[in-house]
Amino acid sequence: MPHPPNVLFIMVDQWPGALLGSAGHPVIQTPTLDHLARLGTRYPRAYAECPICIPARRSVMTGTSPRGHGDRNFAPALPMPALPTLAQRFRDGGYQAYAVGKMHLYPQRDRIGFDDILLAEEGRAQLGAVDDYDMYLAEQGAAGEQYLHGMNNNDYLHRPWHLPERLHVTNWTTREAARMIKRRDPRRPALWHVSYTHPHPPLVPLAAYLDLYGRDAIDLPARAAWEQRWDQDPDAMPPALRSIREHWPIGDDPARLRAIRRAFYALCSHIDHQLRVLLGTLREEGLLDDTVILFCGDHGDMLGDFGLWAKRLFYEGSARVPMILVGAAGDARVPAGQVDERLVGLQDVMPTLLSLAGLPVPATVEGLPMTGERRRDILYGECKEDRLATRMAHDGRHKLIWYPAGNVVQLFDLQADPRECRDLSEAAQYALIRQRLEQALVERAWGVDRDWIAAGRLTGFPAPAAPPRADRQFGGQRGLHYPQPPQSDPTRTVGSPG
Repeated sequence: MPHPPNVLFIMVDQWPGALLGSAGHPVIQTPTLDHLARLGTRYPRAYAECPICIPARRSVMTGTSPRGHGDRNFAPALPMPALPTLAQRFRDGGYQAYAVGKMHLYPQRDRIGFDDILLAEEGRAQLGAVDDYDMYLAEQGAAGEQYLHGMNNNDYLHRPWHLPERLHVTNWTTREAARMIKRRDPRRPALWHVSYTHPHPPLVPLAAYLDLYGRDAIDLPARAAWEQRWDQDPDAMPPALRSIREHWPIGDDPARLRAIRRAFYALCSHIDHQLRVLLGTLREEGLLDDTVILFCGDHGDMLGDFGLWAKRLFYEGSARVPMILVGAAGDARVPAGQVDERLVGLQDVMPTLLSLAGLPVPATVEGLPMTGERRRDILYGECKEDRLATRMAHDGRHKLIWYPAGNVVQLFDLQADPRECRDLSEAAQYALIRQRLEQALVERAWGVDRDWIAAGRLTGFPAPAAPPRADRQFGGQRGLHYPQPPQSDPTRTVGSPG
Protein backbone atom coordinates (compact mmCIF):
# COMPACT_ATOMS: atom_id res chain seq x y z
CA MET A 1 0.00 0.00 0.00
CA PRO A 2 1.33 3.49 -0.83
CA HIS A 3 0.48 4.87 2.63
CA PRO A 4 -0.51 3.40 5.99
CA PRO A 5 -4.20 2.55 6.33
CA ASN A 6 -6.54 3.99 8.90
CA VAL A 7 -7.92 1.52 11.44
CA LEU A 8 -11.50 1.39 12.72
CA PHE A 9 -11.59 -1.02 15.66
CA ILE A 10 -15.13 -1.69 16.87
CA MET A 11 -15.82 -3.58 20.08
CA VAL A 12 -19.10 -4.70 21.61
CA ASP A 13 -19.82 -5.95 25.11
CA GLN A 14 -21.29 -9.38 25.88
CA TRP A 15 -22.22 -10.27 22.25
CA PRO A 16 -22.11 -14.06 21.65
CA GLY A 17 -20.16 -15.17 18.60
CA ALA A 18 -23.15 -17.06 17.18
CA LEU A 19 -25.32 -13.92 16.97
CA LEU A 20 -24.56 -13.03 13.36
CA GLY A 21 -26.65 -13.66 10.29
CA SER A 22 -23.45 -14.60 8.46
CA ALA A 23 -22.83 -17.27 11.13
CA GLY A 24 -26.15 -18.88 10.30
CA HIS A 25 -28.19 -17.67 13.25
CA PRO A 26 -31.87 -18.22 12.45
CA VAL A 27 -33.23 -15.02 14.02
CA ILE A 28 -30.69 -12.23 14.55
CA GLN A 29 -30.75 -9.33 12.08
CA THR A 30 -27.22 -8.05 11.42
CA PRO A 31 -27.17 -6.84 7.79
CA THR A 32 -24.23 -4.46 8.26
CA LEU A 33 -21.99 -7.04 9.91
CA ASP A 34 -23.01 -9.61 7.31
CA HIS A 35 -21.91 -7.14 4.62
CA LEU A 36 -18.57 -6.67 6.36
CA ALA A 37 -18.16 -10.46 6.50
CA ARG A 38 -18.61 -10.56 2.72
CA LEU A 39 -15.94 -7.88 2.33
CA GLY A 40 -13.45 -9.58 4.62
CA THR A 41 -12.79 -12.65 6.76
CA ARG A 42 -14.90 -14.03 9.59
CA TYR A 43 -13.27 -16.08 12.36
CA PRO A 44 -15.79 -18.53 13.89
CA ARG A 45 -13.22 -19.94 16.36
CA ALA A 46 -12.51 -16.69 18.20
CA TYR A 47 -12.60 -16.72 22.00
CA ALA A 48 -12.02 -14.62 25.08
CA GLU A 49 -9.15 -16.17 27.04
CA CYS A 50 -10.92 -14.92 30.18
CA PRO A 51 -14.60 -14.21 29.47
CA ILE A 52 -15.07 -11.28 31.85
CA CYS A 53 -14.99 -7.61 30.82
CA ILE A 54 -11.80 -6.28 32.42
CA PRO A 55 -9.44 -9.24 31.81
CA ALA A 56 -10.72 -9.55 28.23
CA ARG A 57 -10.06 -5.90 27.48
CA ARG A 58 -6.61 -6.07 29.02
CA SER A 59 -5.79 -8.89 26.59
CA VAL A 60 -7.02 -6.75 23.69
CA MET A 61 -5.03 -3.69 24.67
CA THR A 62 -1.76 -5.46 25.55
CA GLY A 63 -1.77 -8.48 23.23
CA THR A 64 -1.18 -10.77 26.19
CA SER A 65 -2.88 -13.65 27.98
CA PRO A 66 -4.37 -13.23 31.46
CA ARG A 67 -1.12 -14.57 32.89
CA GLY A 68 0.77 -11.93 30.92
CA HIS A 69 -1.33 -8.96 32.04
CA GLY A 70 -2.07 -10.25 35.54
CA ASP A 71 -5.86 -10.55 35.80
CA ARG A 72 -8.13 -13.56 35.42
CA ASN A 73 -10.50 -12.54 38.22
CA PHE A 74 -12.06 -9.17 37.29
CA ALA A 75 -10.07 -6.63 39.30
CA PRO A 76 -11.73 -3.22 38.85
CA ALA A 77 -9.01 -1.29 40.74
CA LEU A 78 -6.01 -2.91 39.03
CA PRO A 79 -4.11 -0.43 36.84
CA MET A 80 -3.00 -1.47 33.38
CA PRO A 81 0.33 -3.33 33.55
CA ALA A 82 3.57 -1.70 32.41
CA LEU A 83 3.32 -3.21 28.93
CA PRO A 84 3.20 -1.60 25.49
CA THR A 85 -0.42 -0.91 24.55
CA LEU A 86 -2.20 -1.06 21.24
CA ALA A 87 -2.86 2.67 21.14
CA GLN A 88 0.64 3.71 22.20
CA ARG A 89 2.26 1.57 19.52
CA PHE A 90 0.06 3.15 16.87
CA ARG A 91 0.96 6.62 18.13
CA ASP A 92 4.64 5.66 18.20
CA GLY A 93 4.18 4.76 14.52
CA GLY A 94 2.86 8.19 13.61
CA TYR A 95 -0.86 7.57 14.05
CA GLN A 96 -3.42 9.72 15.81
CA ALA A 97 -5.41 7.52 18.16
CA TYR A 98 -8.82 8.21 19.67
CA ALA A 99 -11.40 6.13 21.51
CA VAL A 100 -15.03 6.53 22.47
CA GLY A 101 -17.24 4.34 24.66
CA LYS A 102 -16.56 1.73 27.31
CA MET A 103 -12.92 1.16 28.30
CA HIS A 104 -13.12 -0.44 31.78
CA LEU A 105 -9.88 1.11 33.04
CA TYR A 106 -8.63 2.16 36.44
CA PRO A 107 -8.21 4.97 36.98
CA GLN A 108 -10.99 5.67 34.53
CA ARG A 109 -9.18 8.57 32.88
CA ASP A 110 -6.10 6.51 32.07
CA ARG A 111 -5.49 7.15 28.36
CA ILE A 112 -3.47 3.88 27.84
CA GLY A 113 -1.76 5.54 24.87
CA PHE A 114 -4.73 7.18 23.14
CA ASP A 115 -4.60 10.89 22.37
CA ASP A 116 -8.02 11.19 23.99
CA ILE A 117 -10.93 9.01 25.16
CA LEU A 118 -14.59 9.94 25.49
CA LEU A 119 -16.03 7.63 28.10
CA ALA A 120 -19.36 5.87 28.52
CA GLU A 121 -18.65 3.73 31.57
CA GLU A 122 -22.12 2.38 32.41
CA GLY A 123 -22.73 4.59 35.43
CA ARG A 124 -19.53 3.88 37.37
CA ALA A 125 -19.10 7.40 38.72
CA GLN A 126 -18.42 5.91 42.15
CA LEU A 127 -14.97 4.89 40.86
CA GLY A 128 -13.89 8.51 40.68
CA ALA A 129 -14.75 10.03 37.30
CA VAL A 130 -17.75 11.66 35.66
CA ASP A 131 -17.91 10.16 32.19
CA ASP A 132 -18.55 12.06 28.99
CA TYR A 133 -21.88 10.41 28.22
CA ASP A 134 -23.22 11.52 31.62
CA MET A 135 -22.05 15.05 30.87
CA TYR A 136 -23.83 14.90 27.51
CA LEU A 137 -27.10 13.85 29.17
CA ALA A 138 -26.79 16.78 31.58
CA GLU A 139 -26.27 19.18 28.68
CA GLN A 140 -29.43 17.80 27.06
CA GLY A 141 -31.52 18.42 30.18
CA ALA A 142 -31.47 14.79 31.36
CA ALA A 143 -28.88 15.02 34.13
CA GLY A 144 -28.66 11.79 36.09
CA GLU A 145 -31.57 10.18 34.20
CA GLN A 146 -29.63 7.41 32.45
CA TYR A 147 -30.95 4.72 34.81
CA LEU A 148 -34.45 5.98 35.52
CA HIS A 149 -35.74 3.13 33.35
CA GLY A 150 -35.21 1.03 36.50
CA MET A 151 -33.49 -1.85 34.72
CA ASN A 152 -30.27 -3.41 35.94
CA ASN A 153 -26.77 -3.59 34.45
CA ASN A 154 -26.35 -7.16 35.67
CA ASP A 155 -29.79 -8.68 35.22
CA TYR A 156 -32.30 -9.70 32.56
CA LEU A 157 -35.18 -7.40 33.34
CA HIS A 158 -36.16 -5.54 30.19
CA ARG A 159 -38.26 -2.68 28.85
CA PRO A 160 -37.97 -0.08 26.06
CA TRP A 161 -35.60 2.87 26.40
CA HIS A 162 -37.20 5.72 28.36
CA LEU A 163 -35.57 8.82 26.84
CA PRO A 164 -35.51 10.20 23.28
CA GLU A 165 -33.64 8.03 20.78
CA ARG A 166 -30.83 10.55 20.30
CA LEU A 167 -29.97 10.20 24.00
CA HIS A 168 -29.42 6.42 23.88
CA VAL A 169 -25.80 5.49 24.62
CA THR A 170 -25.51 3.57 21.33
CA ASN A 171 -26.44 6.69 19.36
CA TRP A 172 -24.14 8.86 21.47
CA THR A 173 -21.19 6.53 20.93
CA THR A 174 -21.76 6.45 17.18
CA ARG A 175 -22.20 10.20 16.89
CA GLU A 176 -19.04 10.99 18.88
CA ALA A 177 -17.02 8.44 16.90
CA ALA A 178 -18.22 9.93 13.61
CA ARG A 179 -17.21 13.38 14.82
CA MET A 180 -13.78 12.06 15.74
CA ILE A 181 -13.39 10.78 12.19
CA LYS A 182 -14.41 14.15 10.78
CA ARG A 183 -12.06 16.02 13.13
CA ARG A 184 -8.96 13.98 12.21
CA ASP A 185 -5.65 15.50 11.19
CA PRO A 186 -5.72 14.75 7.44
CA ARG A 187 -1.92 14.54 7.27
CA ARG A 188 -1.68 11.39 9.42
CA PRO A 189 -3.39 8.00 9.52
CA ALA A 190 -5.73 7.30 12.42
CA LEU A 191 -6.73 4.56 14.83
CA TRP A 192 -10.35 4.94 15.96
CA HIS A 193 -11.52 2.61 18.72
CA VAL A 194 -15.32 2.54 19.08
CA SER A 195 -16.50 0.52 22.09
CA TYR A 196 -20.25 0.02 22.53
CA THR A 197 -21.62 -0.78 25.99
CA HIS A 198 -24.41 -3.02 24.66
CA PRO A 199 -25.82 -5.66 24.26
CA HIS A 200 -24.59 -6.01 27.86
CA PRO A 201 -27.54 -5.32 30.16
CA PRO A 202 -29.43 -3.19 31.05
CA LEU A 203 -31.79 -4.57 28.42
CA VAL A 204 -33.37 -1.26 27.35
CA PRO A 205 -33.54 -1.28 23.55
CA LEU A 206 -35.37 1.30 21.50
CA ALA A 207 -38.98 0.27 20.93
CA ALA A 208 -38.38 0.41 17.16
CA TYR A 209 -35.82 -2.39 17.45
CA LEU A 210 -38.06 -4.53 19.60
CA ASP A 211 -40.58 -4.22 16.78
CA LEU A 212 -38.11 -5.88 14.37
CA TYR A 213 -38.58 -9.18 16.17
CA GLY A 214 -41.82 -11.11 16.52
CA ARG A 215 -42.07 -12.88 19.86
CA ASP A 216 -42.97 -16.26 18.40
CA ALA A 217 -39.97 -16.28 16.06
CA ILE A 218 -37.36 -16.01 18.80
CA ASP A 219 -35.30 -19.17 19.27
CA LEU A 220 -35.13 -20.88 22.66
CA PRO A 221 -31.95 -21.65 24.63
CA ALA A 222 -30.07 -24.91 24.14
CA ARG A 223 -30.65 -27.77 26.56
CA ALA A 224 -28.48 -30.86 26.99
CA ALA A 225 -28.63 -34.37 28.36
CA TRP A 226 -25.61 -33.68 30.59
CA GLU A 227 -27.67 -31.11 32.52
CA GLN A 228 -30.05 -33.77 33.79
CA ARG A 229 -27.71 -35.28 36.35
CA TRP A 230 -27.19 -31.86 37.90
CA ASP A 231 -30.87 -30.99 37.69
CA GLN A 232 -31.49 -34.11 39.75
CA ASP A 233 -28.57 -33.50 42.11
CA PRO A 234 -27.76 -29.76 42.26
CA ASP A 235 -25.15 -30.33 44.98
CA ALA A 236 -23.04 -32.25 42.44
CA MET A 237 -23.04 -29.30 40.05
CA PRO A 238 -19.75 -27.37 39.89
CA PRO A 239 -20.01 -24.20 41.99
CA ALA A 240 -19.19 -22.09 38.93
CA LEU A 241 -22.48 -23.26 37.39
CA ARG A 242 -24.60 -23.55 40.53
CA SER A 243 -23.78 -20.01 41.59
CA ILE A 244 -25.02 -18.66 38.26
CA ARG A 245 -28.28 -20.57 38.40
CA GLU A 246 -28.87 -19.34 41.95
CA HIS A 247 -27.95 -15.74 41.14
CA TRP A 248 -30.30 -15.60 38.14
CA PRO A 249 -33.28 -17.87 38.98
CA ILE A 250 -35.01 -17.11 35.70
CA GLY A 251 -36.40 -20.57 35.13
CA ASP A 252 -37.46 -22.16 31.86
CA ASP A 253 -40.75 -20.53 30.91
CA PRO A 254 -40.56 -20.22 27.09
CA ALA A 255 -42.38 -16.89 26.96
CA ARG A 256 -40.03 -15.31 29.47
CA LEU A 257 -36.93 -16.70 27.76
CA ARG A 258 -38.08 -15.46 24.35
CA ALA A 259 -38.82 -12.00 25.75
CA ILE A 260 -35.31 -11.69 27.22
CA ARG A 261 -33.64 -12.84 24.02
CA ARG A 262 -35.84 -10.53 21.94
CA ALA A 263 -34.67 -7.51 23.96
CA PHE A 264 -31.06 -8.66 23.67
CA TYR A 265 -31.32 -9.15 19.89
CA ALA A 266 -32.89 -5.70 19.57
CA LEU A 267 -29.80 -4.13 21.19
CA CYS A 268 -27.59 -6.01 18.71
CA SER A 269 -29.55 -4.83 15.67
CA HIS A 270 -29.47 -1.25 16.95
CA ILE A 271 -25.67 -1.36 17.05
CA ASP A 272 -25.55 -3.05 13.64
CA HIS A 273 -27.58 -0.24 12.08
CA GLN A 274 -25.56 2.47 13.84
CA LEU A 275 -22.39 1.03 12.33
CA ARG A 276 -23.75 2.17 8.99
CA VAL A 277 -23.38 5.77 10.18
CA LEU A 278 -19.68 5.18 10.83
CA LEU A 279 -19.21 3.46 7.49
CA GLY A 280 -21.12 6.22 5.72
CA THR A 281 -18.94 8.83 7.40
CA LEU A 282 -15.80 7.04 6.24
CA ARG A 283 -17.20 6.81 2.71
CA GLU A 284 -18.18 10.46 2.51
CA GLU A 285 -14.78 11.50 3.87
CA GLY A 286 -13.09 9.44 1.15
CA LEU A 287 -11.53 7.05 3.70
CA LEU A 288 -13.43 3.79 3.34
CA ASP A 289 -11.04 2.10 0.91
CA ASP A 290 -8.06 3.13 3.03
CA THR A 291 -9.38 1.79 6.33
CA VAL A 292 -8.89 -1.56 8.06
CA ILE A 293 -12.02 -2.56 9.99
CA LEU A 294 -12.07 -5.02 12.87
CA PHE A 295 -15.26 -5.94 14.72
CA CYS A 296 -15.13 -8.11 17.84
CA GLY A 297 -16.64 -8.66 21.28
CA ASP A 298 -15.05 -8.93 24.71
CA HIS A 299 -17.05 -12.08 25.60
CA GLY A 300 -20.53 -13.48 25.09
CA ASP A 301 -23.61 -14.28 27.15
CA MET A 302 -25.13 -17.69 27.85
CA LEU A 303 -28.64 -16.24 27.34
CA GLY A 304 -30.24 -19.19 29.12
CA ASP A 305 -28.36 -22.02 27.40
CA PHE A 306 -28.30 -24.94 29.86
CA GLY A 307 -30.09 -22.73 32.39
CA LEU A 308 -27.07 -20.39 32.56
CA TRP A 309 -26.68 -16.64 32.10
CA ALA A 310 -24.02 -13.99 31.50
CA LYS A 311 -20.32 -14.89 31.21
CA ARG A 312 -17.40 -16.36 33.23
CA LEU A 313 -17.82 -19.76 31.54
CA PHE A 314 -16.15 -21.50 28.60
CA TYR A 315 -19.24 -22.74 26.83
CA GLU A 316 -19.65 -21.27 23.36
CA GLY A 317 -22.31 -18.77 24.40
CA SER A 318 -20.01 -17.14 26.96
CA ALA A 319 -16.47 -17.54 25.64
CA ARG A 320 -16.86 -17.37 21.87
CA VAL A 321 -16.86 -13.85 20.41
CA PRO A 322 -17.72 -12.39 17.01
CA MET A 323 -14.61 -11.57 14.98
CA ILE A 324 -14.73 -9.98 11.52
CA LEU A 325 -11.70 -8.44 9.81
CA VAL A 326 -11.82 -6.30 6.67
CA GLY A 327 -8.57 -5.17 5.08
CA ALA A 328 -7.94 -1.95 3.21
CA ALA A 329 -9.01 -2.19 -0.42
CA GLY A 330 -6.60 -4.38 -2.38
CA ASP A 331 -4.86 -5.88 0.66
CA ALA A 332 -4.63 -9.58 -0.22
CA ARG A 333 -3.67 -10.48 3.35
CA VAL A 334 -7.37 -10.34 4.30
CA PRO A 335 -9.33 -12.32 1.69
CA ALA A 336 -12.89 -11.25 0.98
CA GLY A 337 -15.79 -13.55 1.77
CA GLN A 338 -13.64 -16.03 3.68
CA VAL A 339 -14.30 -18.05 6.81
CA ASP A 340 -11.03 -18.79 8.62
CA GLU A 341 -11.31 -21.64 11.15
CA ARG A 342 -8.02 -20.96 12.94
CA LEU A 343 -8.08 -20.60 16.74
CA VAL A 344 -8.13 -16.93 17.64
CA GLY A 345 -7.87 -15.20 21.02
CA LEU A 346 -8.38 -11.58 22.01
CA GLN A 347 -4.62 -11.35 22.48
CA ASP A 348 -4.44 -11.59 18.67
CA VAL A 349 -6.15 -8.25 18.05
CA MET A 350 -3.08 -6.11 18.77
CA PRO A 351 -0.57 -7.98 16.56
CA THR A 352 -3.16 -8.26 13.77
CA LEU A 353 -3.85 -4.54 13.58
CA LEU A 354 -0.21 -3.55 13.99
CA SER A 355 0.84 -5.94 11.23
CA LEU A 356 -1.81 -4.69 8.81
CA ALA A 357 -0.66 -1.13 9.50
CA GLY A 358 2.97 -2.05 8.83
CA LEU A 359 4.01 -1.35 12.41
CA PRO A 360 6.33 -3.52 14.55
CA VAL A 361 4.81 -5.90 17.08
CA PRO A 362 6.37 -5.57 20.57
CA ALA A 363 8.25 -8.56 21.96
CA THR A 364 5.88 -8.55 24.95
CA VAL A 365 2.93 -9.57 22.76
CA GLU A 366 1.88 -13.22 23.12
CA GLY A 367 -0.82 -13.15 20.47
CA LEU A 368 -0.50 -14.07 16.79
CA PRO A 369 -1.63 -12.10 13.75
CA MET A 370 -4.88 -13.46 12.35
CA THR A 371 -3.40 -13.23 8.87
CA GLY A 372 -0.53 -15.30 7.49
CA GLU A 373 0.46 -18.90 8.07
CA ARG A 374 1.18 -19.06 11.81
CA ARG A 375 -1.37 -21.02 13.83
CA ARG A 376 -1.74 -22.09 17.43
CA ASP A 377 -2.43 -25.73 18.32
CA ILE A 378 -4.13 -25.02 21.64
CA LEU A 379 -5.98 -22.01 22.99
CA TYR A 380 -5.87 -21.87 26.79
CA GLY A 381 -8.65 -20.22 28.75
CA GLU A 382 -8.72 -19.31 32.45
CA CYS A 383 -11.26 -17.60 34.67
CA LYS A 384 -11.29 -17.03 38.45
CA GLU A 385 -9.00 -18.49 41.14
CA ASP A 386 -11.43 -19.77 43.75
CA ARG A 387 -14.36 -22.16 43.94
CA LEU A 388 -15.75 -20.55 40.78
CA ALA A 389 -12.59 -21.28 38.77
CA THR A 390 -12.93 -22.77 35.30
CA ARG A 391 -10.31 -23.60 32.67
CA MET A 392 -10.38 -24.45 28.96
CA ALA A 393 -8.11 -26.23 26.48
CA HIS A 394 -9.31 -25.95 22.87
CA ASP A 395 -7.61 -27.54 19.85
CA GLY A 396 -9.87 -26.01 17.21
CA ARG A 397 -12.33 -28.90 17.13
CA HIS A 398 -12.38 -30.37 20.63
CA LYS A 399 -12.89 -28.31 23.74
CA LEU A 400 -12.12 -29.53 27.26
CA ILE A 401 -13.57 -27.57 30.20
CA TRP A 402 -12.29 -28.18 33.73
CA TYR A 403 -13.93 -27.09 36.98
CA PRO A 404 -11.24 -27.53 39.69
CA ALA A 405 -13.84 -27.36 42.49
CA GLY A 406 -15.06 -30.94 42.45
CA ASN A 407 -12.56 -31.84 39.69
CA VAL A 408 -15.24 -31.99 36.98
CA VAL A 409 -14.23 -32.33 33.32
CA GLN A 410 -16.38 -31.92 30.22
CA LEU A 411 -15.35 -32.57 26.62
CA PHE A 412 -17.12 -31.47 23.45
CA ASP A 413 -16.58 -32.17 19.75
CA LEU A 414 -17.63 -28.85 18.22
CA GLN A 415 -17.53 -30.16 14.69
CA ALA A 416 -20.11 -32.86 15.40
CA ASP A 417 -21.91 -30.97 18.18
CA PRO A 418 -21.57 -27.19 17.78
CA ARG A 419 -24.10 -26.43 20.54
CA GLU A 420 -22.26 -28.57 23.14
CA CYS A 421 -25.20 -30.82 23.90
CA ARG A 422 -23.16 -34.04 24.26
CA ASP A 423 -20.47 -34.34 26.93
CA LEU A 424 -17.89 -36.85 25.64
CA SER A 425 -15.59 -36.82 28.66
CA GLU A 426 -16.39 -40.47 29.47
CA ALA A 427 -16.55 -41.72 25.86
CA ALA A 428 -13.88 -44.35 25.22
CA GLN A 429 -13.23 -43.21 21.64
CA TYR A 430 -12.33 -39.74 22.96
CA ALA A 431 -10.04 -40.91 25.77
CA LEU A 432 -6.81 -39.94 24.01
CA ILE A 433 -8.19 -36.52 23.10
CA ARG A 434 -9.21 -35.93 26.71
CA GLN A 435 -5.77 -37.01 27.89
CA ARG A 436 -4.03 -34.66 25.44
CA LEU A 437 -6.14 -31.66 26.39
CA GLU A 438 -5.81 -32.35 30.12
CA GLN A 439 -2.06 -32.44 29.64
CA ALA A 440 -2.28 -29.04 27.93
CA LEU A 441 -3.91 -27.66 31.09
CA VAL A 442 -1.23 -29.21 33.27
CA GLU A 443 1.55 -27.68 31.16
CA ARG A 444 -0.01 -24.22 31.28
CA ALA A 445 -0.83 -24.20 35.00
CA TRP A 446 0.45 -21.30 37.07
CA GLY A 447 -0.29 -19.69 40.41
CA VAL A 448 -2.92 -21.43 42.52
CA ASP A 449 -3.57 -23.93 39.70
CA ARG A 450 -0.43 -25.81 40.66
CA ASP A 451 -2.09 -26.72 43.95
CA TRP A 452 -4.84 -28.45 41.97
CA ILE A 453 -2.45 -30.79 40.13
CA ALA A 454 -0.59 -33.83 41.48
CA ALA A 455 1.80 -36.18 39.71
CA GLY A 456 1.05 -34.49 36.41
CA ARG A 457 -2.71 -35.06 36.72
CA LEU A 458 -5.64 -32.74 37.30
CA THR A 459 -6.88 -33.35 40.83
CA GLY A 460 -8.78 -30.19 41.69
CA PHE A 461 -10.11 -29.77 45.21
CA PRO A 462 -13.30 -30.72 47.07
CA ALA A 463 -16.16 -28.42 46.15
CA PRO A 464 -16.89 -26.35 49.28
CA ALA A 465 -20.41 -26.21 50.60
CA ALA A 466 -21.93 -22.84 49.86
CA PRO A 467 -25.52 -22.06 50.82
CA PRO A 468 -27.43 -19.89 48.36
CA ARG A 469 -26.76 -16.20 48.88
CA ALA A 470 -29.50 -13.62 48.50
CA ASP A 471 -28.38 -10.74 46.27
CA ARG A 472 -28.31 -8.06 48.94
CA GLN A 473 -26.87 -5.53 46.44
CA PHE A 474 -29.65 -5.96 43.86
CA GLY A 475 -27.06 -6.74 41.21
CA GLY A 476 -25.37 -3.39 41.60
CA GLN A 477 -28.62 -1.58 40.76
CA ARG A 478 -28.10 2.03 39.61
CA GLY A 479 -30.24 4.86 40.91
CA LEU A 480 -30.60 8.58 40.34
CA HIS A 481 -27.26 9.89 39.11
CA TYR A 482 -27.70 13.59 39.84
CA PRO A 483 -25.92 14.56 41.93
CA GLN A 484 -23.34 11.91 41.13
CA PRO A 485 -23.12 8.94 43.53
CA PRO A 486 -20.34 9.31 46.12
CA GLN A 487 -17.00 7.73 45.44
CA SER A 488 -16.69 4.23 46.90
CA ASP A 489 -14.13 1.46 47.31
CA PRO A 490 -13.03 0.61 43.75
CA THR A 491 -11.97 -2.90 44.73
CA ARG A 492 -15.49 -3.89 45.72
CA THR A 493 -17.46 -5.78 43.07
CA VAL A 494 -21.23 -6.18 43.05
CA GLY A 495 -23.77 -7.61 40.68
CA SER A 496 -22.24 -11.02 40.02
CA PRO A 497 -22.34 -14.53 41.50
CA GLY A 498 -18.86 -14.03 42.94
